[in-house]
Amino acid sequence: MRTHSFTVFLALIAFQLNFLTLSSHATDLKKFNKELASNFATELKKHNIPGAAYAIVKGDEIIAIENFGYTDTKKSHKVNSDTVFRLASVSKPFAATITTMLAQEQRLSLSDPITKYVPNFTLATKGAAEKIQLKHLLSHSSGLMPNAYDNLLHENWSMEKIINRFDRVTPICQPAKCYGYQNIAYGFLQPAIEASQTKSYSELLNERIFSPLKMSNASVGIDVFRQSDNTAKPHILRKRVKTGKKDKNGKDIRKYVWRTVTVEPDYYKVAPAAGVNASITDMAKWLIANLGHQPEILSPALLDELTTPRIKTKKDLRRRHWRQYLTDAHYGYGWRIYQFGEVPIIYHSGWVAGYRADIGYSPELGIGFAVLINAESNVINKITSQFWSSAQQTLLAKS
Repeated sequence: MRTHSFTVFLALIAFQLNFLTLSSHATDLKKFNKELASNFATELKKHNIPGAAYAIVKGDEIIAIENFGYTDTKKSHKVNSDTVFRLASVSKPFAATITTMLAQEQRLSLSDPITKYVPNFTLATKGAAEKIQLKHLLSHSSGLMPNAYDNLLHENWSMEKIINRFDRVTPICQPAKCYGYQNIAYGFLQPAIEASQTKSYSELLNERIFSPLKMSNASVGIDVFRQSDNTAKPHILRKRVKTGKKDKNGKDIRKYVWRTVTVEPDYYKVAPAAGVNASITDMAKWLIANLGHQPEILSPALLDELTTPRIKTKKDLRRRHWRQYLTDAHYGYGWRIYQFGEVPIIYHSGWVAGYRADIGYSPELGIGFAVLINAESNVINKITSQFWSSAQQTLLAKS
């Protein structure tokens, strides 16, 4: 029989080996970051993107935070680690986390019909609205057509008026039977959250997530964003101009010309879907928590429930820049779950007028990566997918 001291000795050896492995991986990532930062800067210059930032975390350590460019085309203020960007749909994991947290505390049930909280929500098919439960909203498996009535967010319609419009919509499938990405329907989570306790959605996020994780620049809503004096301004593509030069493949090289625009209130109307603002430093802290290093805030049971695959998302397998790596794709509660090469990646992207955002983490590799840019450019897909490919090769080679 092994003695207690011998068992303790083996445990210490295992701890030391694990620590050395983590230290080695952190060192590899820091070296890897030098090349990544250079490639990132090249892509931003190629597409003339005004400003951006990214973060890499390993375990509970921030490996790198890199900032690029300016908050707008005037180049009066450089992007720094506390510059606030709109997260767009990267807001959804926050809403899903709060909703699932409340469910685990038995303040609400994920099996509650959404009509319990949004009683004026009806569909063209009698009885169909009552079948849609909170869990179906969380996983985009409500049976509604994709992006139902998103266009009305741009038309200065109130949420009440938009909700009343759903009585013209016929579901495309039964709940939990097909995937249909939603923004307005995701916003229906807010009345459920606010009915479960006494605080507003933004107050609850501050109390349960932002403050405990020291996400000091994170907020919800357009008013807070406008009041901040360190925000990345949104940019939309104005035109692409021929430079008269050719690339190595003989194609015309074009210069991207971006136009600074004002922040619009449209998607802020659906705060759970797209209402969060944050800096790259905030995103690094959020990644560390989701990797399991803040269990008193995000418990293992909570993280497990959020990242359990709920509905298959075949369309994601055709995503440009990602398709060469993905073999399977699902949506959980507020997160996408991608089988990326040899390991799953927990991931989400965001796109709203003038901004793009990406965030992802790998529980198996213990790393996370987030990118924020203040221009509507698909280069973010190239940057993120290549990060995960290169990082996976770097870390698995050391395993």
